[in-house]
Amino acid sequence: MNDSVETIERAATDYVALTAGLVSAYVSNNRVQPSEIGALIDSMHTALTGLAQGAAAEALATQKPTPAQIRKSITADTLISFIDGKPYKTLKRHLTGNGTNIEEYRERYGLPRDYPSVAASYSESRSALAKSFGLGQQRRRAAPEAAEPAETAETVSERPKRAGRSRKATEPADA
Repeated sequence: MNDSVETIERAATDYVALTAGLVSAYVSNNRVQPSEIGALIDSMHTALTGLAQGAAAEALATQKPTPAQIRKSITADTLISFIDGKPYKTLKRHLTGNGTNIEEYRERYGLPRDYPSVAASYSESRSALAKSFGLGQQRRRAAPEAAEPAETAETVSERPKRAGRSRKATEPADA
């Protein structure tokens, strides 16, 4: 039992060997200046120890974009996600795929309440498509029809109609 505890503790605290392996793999596949290797080792070790303590999640939550970055993330055709930096026409599917919604996204990155969730051009094209199908036109159609019954109001009885099915006609009882 003590052997397994020691093995777990050794594996959990051996960040130096893990850092060395990750840095050597990174350096073998990427160009790194010799003066930057020390900073790379330090940042890698800090990140690994932070993951063990859960500090990396807190560090991500505290990073807020600047107002200039927020303005640049909104374009006419796309919205740039602060999660992965990719452009999207609508953020809803992207955010649900990452386990969040637009309110949590705005709160996490300190975005204003009026930050859009859909690109402007995409919204306009969807609106034009809906109008071409005749959606959203019920009010315009109902307004002329509402004016016509006002003229014939004299012939309509004042008693409101009953709701529901009509009653069966009761036959007078022949006694």
